[in-house]
Amino acid sequence: MRTVTVVAHRGDPYRVRENTLPSIHSAIERGADAVELDVRLTRDGVPVLLHDETLQRLWGHDRPLSSLQYEDVRELTRGGIPTLRAALMAAGAHRVMLDLPGASEACVRAVVGTVQECGAGDRVYYCASANSMLKVRAADPAAEIALTWTTLAPPRPELIAAVKPRWLNYRFGLMSSELAARVHRDGMLVSVWTADTRRTMRKLVERGVDSITTNRVDALRAVLTGGTDCSGDTDGTRDG
Repeated sequence: MRTVTVVAHRGDPYRVRENTLPSIHSAIERGADAVELDVRLTRDGVPVLLHDETLQRLWGHDRPLSSLQYEDVRELTRGGIPTLRAALMAAGAHRVMLDLPGASEACVRAVVGTVQECGAGDRVYYCASANSMLKVRAADPAAEIALTWTTLAPPRPELIAAVKPRWLNYRFGLMSSELAARVHRDGMLVSVWTADTRRTMRKLVERGVDSITTNRVDALRAVLTGGTDCSGDTDGTRDG
């Protein structure tokens, strides 16, 4: 099979709580090439790993992250929510895809600054919608960007020229062989999210994608190597 990058979605969330250091370690141990992580800012401007706006779903506290100082976050989660700096260290030499949901300019500056301070610019790339990625491009002209795109219509040439993405990042259900070929003709790579069944993974590989983000790293690794994983595709496991 052709080379496809295995990206762990928020770490290894089916086994370990997402966006935590143990989840990063677990994903890497299971064969991830890269780990996708969500980054937001605390009230005092510390970049930390959290997908949601509040701590409710994962940590049981209905408190907006943006209203909390980092020390409050650490106390409420007993240190469970790591800083971006700690996450970059935990990932070691592995690639890290940073998702910046609804990022403000302050958030982008803090995130890009942390990546640069950690000397991780050569192994970090960024994904999100056009507004966030335009901010990243302004903050770091050399940043590697995966522009998240949610329609079949191609991005405007003016947007591509401004963002300069290396990747176009699609929800897996949109992907076809024709779409992948068009993106490649336009000089970009194709990444998709979030595929969790082996059947879908195989189809995506056949359609020519370059990267797949998944909650089931071991399943995707098995598809790519022709082996088997112990988890199997169960009724409770679906693409999302």
